[in-house]
Amino acid sequence: MPHKTVIIGGGAAGLGAAGGVKAARPDAEVVVYTEYEDVAYSPCGIPYVHGKEISDFDKLFLATKEQYVSVGIDVHYETTVTKVDTAARKVHVEGEGAVEYDTLIFATGFEYADPGVPGGDLGGLYYVKNIRRAMEWDRVLDSVKKAVVVEATPLGVEMTTSLAHRGIETHLIDPHPWPLAEMADPDIMAPVEESWRELGITTHFNTELQGFVGQGQVNAVRTSDGEIPCDLVVVATHKVANARLAAEAGLKIGSTGGVIVDERMATSVPGVFAAGDCTEIPHGLTRVPLQGLTGSHAYAQGKTAGVNAGGGDRRYKAVYVPWGTPAGKWIIGGASFGETTATALGIPYVLGQAQGISRARYYPGVKPVKVKLLAEPGSLRLIGAQIVGGEGIKERADFLAMAVKHGFTFHDLSTMENVYSPAIGALNEPIVVAATNGLDELRKAGKL
Repeated sequence: MPHKTVIIGGGAAGLGAAGGVKAARPDAEVVVYTEYEDVAYSPCGIPYVHGKEISDFDKLFLATKEQYVSVGIDVHYETTVTKVDTAARKVHVEGEGAVEYDTLIFATGFEYADPGVPGGDLGGLYYVKNIRRAMEWDRVLDSVKKAVVVEATPLGVEMTTSLAHRGIETHLIDPHPWPLAEMADPDIMAPVEESWRELGITTHFNTELQGFVGQGQVNAVRTSDGEIPCDLVVVATHKVANARLAAEAGLKIGSTGGVIVDERMATSVPGVFAAGDCTEIPHGLTRVPLQGLTGSHAYAQGKTAGVNAGGGDRRYKAVYVPWGTPAGKWIIGGASFGETTATALGIPYVLGQAQGISRARYYPGVKPVKVKLLAEPGSLRLIGAQIVGGEGIKERADFLAMAVKHGFTFHDLSTMENVYSPAIGALNEPIVVAATNGLDELRKAGKL
């Protein structure tokens, strides 16, 4: 009998795992169970279809169902795994009964945190996740005049902008003082808030959600500052690990609620692996466990879990979290952490900042770029970065995450080479200027 791997979940982690198993052991039997009608699409693209930046949902599909069949991956759609018996190496599948496995991979993803307020069962509450439901909601948006987004999480930030682009009067409520307050700094988000005002978006910060109001269908959101009438609510609360099935199977769960895994994505139970949003991964510097990262993290974790489940050897290291997203008319991003997180964790730092440009100042389309670098006092080793600008943010965030990982210092960054070409890069790279400014400030203060 061929080696058999069962994968629970058909998102980025699950399909990455399926490919990983096949790469390590081409003759393996790979079975994927998903509760949804589809696999291999990009849920991260859904807000951009709603905002009309992407023309239709079909563009979000990465592969056809037939393609998975052709490479020997057996996907069972709209199928629920109800129980896992790790001692017997069996999963219990609704409508199929007990299914044996040699290795098992949990890729069960995330759920949105329950808002925990009255009215959660009303119609008109939209949780952005399943592409088929998103297609249905997109038709509803044609008749929506006024919408409320609950919480300025990454998805909340994207949906706020997308709804405004759709021509819908949009309100954003969040209990924090500024958007993305748990990961981004206020000075980075200030241009975003200004651009939202230009788009006609009304923001309600330091505002608590108290309930959803309506008879069968939501018609208002009750907050600590009063009621906001609306036709639709996008609930964009924090992602929490969907690890209930794993916990019931006896896998160790960490402080974030995610499954604990090692560098091989192996869990506490032999022969069982986990990947994606249902797991927690340590931060490379602080070792603080993180849950709910990006699709690229989930796919890479899934690939690692699959290779190892198939008998290979692959490692997934601690993360330094490059991130970025459009927000209003800007793009924001960063690596590792910013001032807000460093302060909350009691991590000392020195700062280097610069306001630069993305191209030569005379080239059409030049955009501003603000770079903020955090370094460890004394060694001046880079420990974090945040950026806001009009272009080039993703590439800088990727580079700065590697710079943190490999211990680059302000000295290294202030003397680094950079591409200069008027159409794509300025003479003075903003990262270089920020590091140089940081060194100059330390010299002025007599600390260098």
